[in-house]
Amino acid sequence: MIDHGYRTVQVRRGRLSGLWSTRSLVVCTGLVAVTFLLMVVSLGMGTYPLAFDRVLGALLGVGDDSQARLLVVGWRLPRALFAIVCGIALGLSGAIFQSLTRNPLGSPDIIGFSSGSYTGAIVVMLVIGSTRYLEIAAGSLIGGCLTAAVVYLLAVRGRTVQPFRLIIMGIGVGAVLSSLNSTLMLFVNVDTAMLAAVWAAGSLNGLGYEQLRPTVLILVLFLALLAFVAPRMRQLELGDDAAQALGTRTGRARSGAVVLGVALTALVTAAAGPISFVALAAPQIARRLVRGPGLALVPSALVGALVLLASDVLAQRLGFPVGVVTATLGGAYLAWLLADEFRAQASRRK
Repeated sequence: MIDHGYRTVQVRRGRLSGLWSTRSLVVCTGLVAVTFLLMVVSLGMGTYPLAFDRVLGALLGVGDDSQARLLVVGWRLPRALFAIVCGIALGLSGAIFQSLTRNPLGSPDIIGFSSGSYTGAIVVMLVIGSTRYLEIAAGSLIGGCLTAAVVYLLAVRGRTVQPFRLIIMGIGVGAVLSSLNSTLMLFVNVDTAMLAAVWAAGSLNGLGYEQLRPTVLILVLFLALLAFVAPRMRQLELGDDAAQALGTRTGRARSGAVVLGVALTALVTAAAGPISFVALAAPQIARRLVRGPGLALVPSALVGALVLLASDVLAQRLGFPVGVVTATLGGAYLAWLLADEFRAQASRRK
């Protein structure tokens, strides 16, 4: 029996098995329960509010309340599920990049990858003139991957990638892309520019089952790929030398993780526009809740879902796009995170 320093539970499912800390299981269970309760609350909100029991009845198919079923299942449920799905994708993306950079600022919206996905989508919408979901998704993925490649090449020194250099280069590339996005807006007609600007705010309004189904299918595919990449990422956290000693091809593993992280960000950008700071905050909140070392993918995904769903509930109350709410809350969180890091460094110097 190996002593891990904390209580663990072994989970087996056929040939698959895993070792979870007891605290992590409790935290994940609590996050799922809180997210479900918040989803029920969000489904009861709107121009025609519904009581808690009517929402539950509509979700479970109990009774013959056709009006509640139409409002809950037909109109409001897709938005709530979209918030959960996008939150999962952003939480996982943030956990991937923070693991690779070993830095709490390693988030796709901080190091420019979200800007790259946004630029790819903007080019499809403004230059090519298409508003089809699949084409915008392809543009987001291509833009994000090209941005990741440029930042990666700029961050390479010798044969290694320095995490801090990666963050600095990403911030610079992201600033250039933001200027490019603003410039593109000047060369199209006002109606097209307004359409792109509204989409760029990041909103879950108007999204239904037609957009939800392909988003969920693509996310499931990414989750399957992540299950394959995650063990190699845990080895990378030990350092390149230790990972290579364990038989991991560090360059290939890191490149695959970057592409997957960009793809998760691009999936959200294509569906709802750029939603910032969820990827930054979710992994840090998850790590503080779990209090465990290393990569915390499942808690990060669940925290991302809860944070984005809560932000959307607040956005509906205020009448703002959800991207505005996450940017406002995320800016305050970023300021606190920077101050906390500064205090930690100052105390280490003493």
